[in-house]
Amino acid sequence: MMEFSKWKNFLVVFISLEILAVGVSYVLNDGNDFIKQAVAVSGALVGTNSNNSAPIVSLKLNNPPKIINAIFVTGYSAGSKKYLNYLSNLFATTEINAVVIDIKGSDGNVTYASGAPDVKKYNLYKGAIKDIDGLLKFLHDKNIYVIGRIAVFEDPMYSKARPELAIYNKIETANSSKTVLWYDKNKLSWLDPASKDVWDYNISLAKDAASHGFDEINFDYVRFPSDGKVGETGYPVWDGLPAQAGKKLKADVIKEFFHYLRTNLPNEKLSVDLFGQTTTNTDDMGIGQLLENAFKNFDYISPMVYPSHYVLGFMGFDKPAEHPYDMVKYAMSTALSREVAFETQSHDLAIKEGKIAPEMASLAKFRPWLQDFNMGADYTADMVKAEIRATQDSLGNNFNGFMLWNAANVYTKEAVQRSLSSD
Repeated sequence: MMEFSKWKNFLVVFISLEILAVGVSYVLNDGNDFIKQAVAVSGALVGTNSNNSAPIVSLKLNNPPKIINAIFVTGYSAGSKKYLNYLSNLFATTEINAVVIDIKGSDGNVTYASGAPDVKKYNLYKGAIKDIDGLLKFLHDKNIYVIGRIAVFEDPMYSKARPELAIYNKIETANSSKTVLWYDKNKLSWLDPASKDVWDYNISLAKDAASHGFDEINFDYVRFPSDGKVGETGYPVWDGLPAQAGKKLKADVIKEFFHYLRTNLPNEKLSVDLFGQTTTNTDDMGIGQLLENAFKNFDYISPMVYPSHYVLGFMGFDKPAEHPYDMVKYAMSTALSREVAFETQSHDLAIKEGKIAPEMASLAKFRPWLQDFNMGADYTADMVKAEIRATQDSLGNNFNGFMLWNAANVYTKEAVQRSLSSD
């Protein structure tokens, strides 16, 4: 027995030395990968296993900012080391403390190797972001709040993969032996907003992103199409409702989707992008978006109040884009007044029916998209500043920040320069 113990101890020591040698070699030769695989107890780093499956640990940013000042970043920009250097400088010198990164853009491409089953099944990941966990660590280490954007119903990739769920051209399909997809004026195809299969696909993307540590999920293109020959659109689900049920209004379809998102993502921070005109229009504008339908289902509502996107003559301005302060202030003041009215009406109705009324604090907060691109006017730092000031002035104590949009991902630094007093 003693001889066995001696040999046993010798064997243990020998194996330990071998493991130590391999470990040292691994760290020296491939230190970056070794670090990536580590699981940080503090939650700053999310480790992954060797086959790029879901993270071992999923933790979001500790102490996220109360006021979120974000910029939009495409997947390709987020996957570029050069662009991340640009971001580092922006974070160090400006008030920007958050980013909105594409999880799925309006081209339908998924930007990282999502674990959502259909991504791999239909080859929807094209390699924009190679290391999503490393990216989130990079941003969270800088105390940056990370929002993942999902373009929902405008989706050429999934439309081609699942044409039975896509909006089709009813005229061309009638003269063809197969379904012919409908395309908008930008030659992009759309999914049927009434399809629960489509809803579930986008929710699967959201769940996977949240598991990697995205702090918030943002939903864009949550509407029916508006551009192109919409009279030629056919809907495989929306058109196929039982005759006795009647065809749901577009606004009802989108409202049901909003509720479905919240039900299936109950513990996540959610935001939704709406047309800027939803703050002033009381109809759904033919796209199914009504401001009031979003109040109960999201943490943030982000109207796209780009002055350039309003019709000429709006508010009496020949060129609305040249009046950023007035346009944004009017839009956001109207939005807030409608939410206050909604809360009051809900409260009165609840009392009448003996129910508990929702309080203002439980309704969505406003955090608008603002214009930082040239359209309708050359946008200067002062014009972007005017939009931000208008947001603050209109929302007052309900100001929760803003998000800047520039498709090229290059922002007017002077408009968000950090003041000396904040250093």
